[in-house]
Amino acid sequence: MSIADAFEANDALGLAELVRKKQVSPTELLDEAIRRAGQVNPKLNAIVFDMHELARKQIADGLPDGPFTGVPFLLKDLAQPYAGVPMKNGTRLYEKLVPEEHGELLKRYLKAGVVVFGKTATSEMGILPTVETVLHGDTHNPWKEKFTTGGSSGGAAAAVAARVVPAAHGGDAGGSIRIPASCCGVFGLKPTRGRNPTGPDASEKAHGLAQEHVLTLSVRDSAAFLDATAGPEDIAPYWAPPKTGSYLDEVSKAPGKLRIAYTHKPLLPGTENDDCKKSIEDAVVLLKSLGHECVEAAPPVNGEKIALSFFTTYCAGVAGELQIAEEFLGRPAKPTDVEATTWLMGMIGRTRFSAGNFSVALRELQAMSRDVARFMEKFDVYLTPTLGTPPLPHGALGAAGFEKRVQAAVARLDFTTALRLPGLIQKAVSRAFNFAPFPAVGNVTGQPSMSVPLWWNGDGLPMGVCFTGRFGDEPTLFRLAGQLEQARPWRTKRPAICSAP
Repeated sequence: MSIADAFEANDALGLAELVRKKQVSPTELLDEAIRRAGQVNPKLNAIVFDMHELARKQIADGLPDGPFTGVPFLLKDLAQPYAGVPMKNGTRLYEKLVPEEHGELLKRYLKAGVVVFGKTATSEMGILPTVETVLHGDTHNPWKEKFTTGGSSGGAAAAVAARVVPAAHGGDAGGSIRIPASCCGVFGLKPTRGRNPTGPDASEKAHGLAQEHVLTLSVRDSAAFLDATAGPEDIAPYWAPPKTGSYLDEVSKAPGKLRIAYTHKPLLPGTENDDCKKSIEDAVVLLKSLGHECVEAAPPVNGEKIALSFFTTYCAGVAGELQIAEEFLGRPAKPTDVEATTWLMGMIGRTRFSAGNFSVALRELQAMSRDVARFMEKFDVYLTPTLGTPPLPHGALGAAGFEKRVQAAVARLDFTTALRLPGLIQKAVSRAFNFAPFPAVGNVTGQPSMSVPLWWNGDGLPMGVCFTGRFGDEPTLFRLAGQLEQARPWRTKRPAICSAP
């Protein structure tokens, strides 16, 4: 078997097994991954920083004996520092930022044996659900060029879908693993809040909304990565319920008969989409054929109120990030340092929303979490579309024409009173929530949630369906995902832009 064939036939665990049996070497796998990246990245713009020599040094220095020894791996260029390597976070603010210490999650990846050879594209500071930045340009969907990969882990999803690597790091504060997993037709799970570490330079990320994990082709790779990385840190303000046993073992277990709530109606403000409805109807038929009970019911979410509260916390977070960036820059941040949307959200965070607004928003989100927890007492899982629409063309989520010119002028002039102009902010927020009216609920509640690539629309674009479990209950999700993967395999589906032997 050639190296290229080995890459085609195996997921990350399979490649690591070939390394253990000495049928392939880590260097051969790295060379193949670099070749594949060179073949498709000019079209995708998924990898924005090469670390080839560091990867070769990592191999030369000796790899630890772990579940993924020798497997090529990509790190998202956001939130997870790699000592000595620039971490730009998708923004011109941090073009000169070079961390001095590895992130704790990265340390656990490296201990598992992966070989990090590059960094993937993200939206600016992970804010938007698409990857179209001033700093790096657009990242293209492997299924259809000039369409969004989703975000913010869009580069990671594109690289996995295009078969550059079998797994790549991502992060999810409002759907940023599950959104690109849906758009690119791969598997993406957001773990329970506190499941993976956030240190050493943070106790939580995005006010507890964010969790990091991986995007993968196979369910078992996702489970094995979580086995390798899950566990508390002493600095953590809260821990996820401790796991018992191996997540990887759960993938091959029958889930039993599950009681699954489902809805295709947006949980946050948005317009119901026919393709999304069809994806759920299709999933329900499949689930019933596997013996599960499916009940049409939705978690109790006041969409308008929760959307405003979620937006408030995001704007507060952006305002805070800009203040922190000023400490790094040694000067005040300027509108020209960031994209117009980022600056506008920062303006809102420091002017329209007070500390009192932020406190109320957190209480509203916590109240919703309690309501959803009570809802989950009656169900094992709830099912929704991952997104509110199929993948969209680049630019569809941004302002255009007069609206774009007004936004740019307000941001450039820092004209805070203009924030009261009718529709200036509301239109942008409406577009974002219409595209992704489902996944943010799982970030607020902290529940584990996964996008599973079960359905493609009439245009050949993938549309994941989203399963959310009870707090701390990744095992049920992995058992269900393993069953679905067996019933309807997705790995044989190949996008138009795909690395080939």
